[in-house]
Amino acid sequence: MTAQHKTHGEPLFRIAKRDALPMKTKILIRAAAVLLALVVDALFIVLVTKLNPIAVYARIFAASFSANMLFMQLLRDLTSLLCIGVALAPAFRMRFWNIGAEGQVLMGGFATALCMIFLGDRIPTPLLFLVMIVTSVLAGALWGFIPAFFKANWNTNETLFTLMMNYVAIQIVAYAVNIMRGERASVGSINKAGWFPNIFGYNFTLNIIIVAVLTAAMYVYLKYTKHGYEIAVVGESERTAKYAGINVKKVTIRTMLLSGALCGLCGLILVAGDKHTIATNTAGGNGFTAIIVAWLAKFNTFYMALISFLLVFLEKGAREIASTYGLNEYIAGIISGIILFFILGSEFFLQYRLILRHRTEKGGADK
Repeated sequence: MTAQHKTHGEPLFRIAKRDALPMKTKILIRAAAVLLALVVDALFIVLVTKLNPIAVYARIFAASFSANMLFMQLLRDLTSLLCIGVALAPAFRMRFWNIGAEGQVLMGGFATALCMIFLGDRIPTPLLFLVMIVTSVLAGALWGFIPAFFKANWNTNETLFTLMMNYVAIQIVAYAVNIMRGERASVGSINKAGWFPNIFGYNFTLNIIIVAVLTAAMYVYLKYTKHGYEIAVVGESERTAKYAGINVKKVTIRTMLLSGALCGLCGLILVAGDKHTIATNTAGGNGFTAIIVAWLAKFNTFYMALISFLLVFLEKGAREIASTYGLNEYIAGIISGIILFFILGSEFFLQYRLILRHRTEKGGADK
């Protein structure tokens, strides 16, 4: 085959790994992705719904910022998602794919609900809160420990294992709800002694404070502590970690205990500070959405806060425009999905660059 034929057979583009980009460039790329997404959304809105895209965007914004109560509800939903994302960060940093956050949150919430139902009118409120914290953390940690133990000792597939644990947790809660519903009006009859106190007019204000502290603490833990360093080394290469004298089994189990415990704590704040009940859908799917949050943020918990804000903002906006304009819920979802798609796509250009093949031919080897 001639050189000319080889050249013609080569693709027009090739992909090369980028060097580390400065923060300013990363911000510009992400901003460009959002702006492009808004343009595409505007075209979609005009062509499909015949609505004014500016008016639609205004309604999306108003869904979260037109009233103080709406903004506080945005923060409430954000904290639930962010808390799970923070809990997943150490496991994902270790390349342990914990897909079981939904079940770990549910078991933490279930333990909290049991304490509130059976101990709410029998022990002082401060002691009740202490028992709720301990039991929810232990329940979530147990749900994280089981797949970690099997992974550490028999190298089982943690993705499937943690995923299946979700369904076990759902069935346990469903079974308990059916039993208790026969004894009480519903499992929602949780003693108010276990509700978080009303701060600034909202029961969930304490949720926001707790998650803000956890976000900062996890950032410090992963970036500046010995445990964080060990997690990063194990995530890069287990062989390297063993060579460096790190006990991989110990780190795996310890990290999943922490991840599950924080998910259990999220179950606590959902039940005691928000839902005030327990059901199979208490986690609301955030255990899966938080995977996107953790991955996009590259396990940086402060970035997780921004991404969680964006996702919750888009979700509330989609519901608002579907209600206001009588749109099909799928159309509203497409509008927010386009924005998310472009944001996800921008991550490719942060990691890689496209090189035109003719540049190599004319200018020699790429530098």
